[in-house]
Amino acid sequence: MRQSVVPSRISHAASLASQANSAAATSRLQEKKKEFEAVAALERASALFLKRIEGLADDCEVMADAGQVHGQVLEQWPLMFQSLSLFLNSREQHLSDPSDDTLPLTGERLVRVPLDELQADASKQS
Repeated sequence: MRQSVVPSRISHAASLASQANSAAATSRLQEKKKEFEAVAALERASALFLKRIEGLADDCEVMADAGQVHGQVLEQWPLMFQSLSLFLNSREQHLSDPSDDTLPLTGERLVRVPLDELQADASKQS
């Protein structure tokens, strides 16, 4: 009696099906690896972008602080011009009345600066 070839054909068909499934799984695995690498690259790029944006934020804070300092300096200029005007007026008066020699012409005087008041004003503005 002749031996049947059907069982070997069935096992051969199962082997072909498992190879096809294995190839499909390998292909899917490769796609997932590429997808993972793309997501990892996106995450690295996002971290770098975040670091740059934080650097810009720090620079903006420095510029804001510098703007406040400039504002404080510019705030003092009218007082400086007022003081200069008072000095020039007193100098003109001294030149017109030479009998009063108590004040020197060079403008050397002791001036008292109210630091407590200035610091109190600065703390109120902050």
